[in-house]
Amino acid sequence: MSTAGLPTALGPLRVWWRALSTRDRRLLRVAIAVLIFGALWLVALQPALQTLRSAPAALDAAEVQLQTMQRLAAEAGELRATPPVNPEQAAAALQAATARLGDQGRLSLQGDRAVLTLNGVATGALRDWLAEARSGARARPVEASLMRGAQGFSGTLVLAIGGAP
Repeated sequence: MSTAGLPTALGPLRVWWRALSTRDRRLLRVAIAVLIFGALWLVALQPALQTLRSAPAALDAAEVQLQTMQRLAAEAGELRATPPVNPEQAAAALQAATARLGDQGRLSLQGDRAVLTLNGVATGALRDWLAEARSGARARPVEASLMRGAQGFSGTLVLAIGGAP
């Protein structure tokens, strides 16, 4: 439809509008204004207000995440700066940590790798073992095949020791 035909197409609408009483035209104008305001609210104002309400919490969460990342980066820098541990000391530290797991953990040393086999180790015990392996032996996990069951974690954990990649 071209703009030239628009007045012709609106002719029946104009006739209908003029046929309405003044009261009906006023009510129709109010209804159209309410619809336009509702659409404006749903499309523009309400999402903007929701963003303004949620922004402080999102900023706080981002700040906490930034602080955590900075702390982890500093810890990683400290770990890189620590001198390497020779393989004998690393093996001794891993064996001492594994002994604290009791019969739930078995350590196997294979050159520059250590394989820890777990059977029902609690989350806290595994976390402590990993922290001790990282700090005492400078070992880092390179492969993990763990499953969490009712008694705890079971599976294997392969670590690189002695500065091996």
